[in-house]
Amino acid sequence: MGQQAVKRPAYYAPVGSRSGDLVAVLHPPYTAWHLSHVAIGAALAPQVDWRVLAATLLAFFFGTGIAAHALDERNGRPLHTTLSDRFLTLLAVGGFVGALAVAVIGAVELSPWVLVWAVIGVVLAAGYVLERPRVLHTTLGFAVAWGGFPVLVGYWAQAQTITIGAVTVAGAATLISMAQRALSTPARYLRRNTESAEMIIVGDHHEDRWNDDMILATWERPLRLLASAMVTLAVGLLVSRAIAP
Repeated sequence: MGQQAVKRPAYYAPVGSRSGDLVAVLHPPYTAWHLSHVAIGAALAPQVDWRVLAATLLAFFFGTGIAAHALDERNGRPLHTTLSDRFLTLLAVGGFVGALAVAVIGAVELSPWVLVWAVIGVVLAAGYVLERPRVLHTTLGFAVAWGGFPVLVGYWAQAQTITIGAVTVAGAATLISMAQRALSTPARYLRRNTESAEMIIVGDHHEDRWNDDMILATWERPLRLLASAMVTLAVGLLVSRAIAP
């Protein structure tokens, strides 16, 4: 049982079907986690325009949830899916086109600065997965692109300005995303680069042997809790804004 878990490239990745491969590529818990940063940024604004928030979430879903993840799989096959290079390329291009289309509408209806934010977002997302420039593929580069940046965009889309408070919360999201990468990196390595693993813990009068599942749980259980916590926080903040007098 433990060995089978290691063969899965991610704890949320179904195996054995094309639809399962597609779910794996979309990284549902991580996509929801990073979209929650957008919502948290929006909830900080003095007023929340729900239509603008929906468009911002849609743009990030297209750009990061679909395009960046498809491009990542196309660029190195970390999930070992059976999806063709052509399909992944079309998925990536379609995602970026969708994100830019939303940005063009936003530029017309909201502000031309929407296009600037969109271009920065595409550069950060594509640069991270393609590892060009190299600085974008570091822990800090990931945390800024997938943590702090969405908070700032979520806030700016509502207020058309950036405040110290928004920057501070973006900093917190950056730190949380650094924690995410610190946990996910060893878990990915164990799942994708080893056949099995065992850890022996020696105490004063006993010896414990940990198998794959037990080792992975030390990283993946916090990841699951963090993902759920961030989504719950975002929903709670938005509900509070919706029912506020």
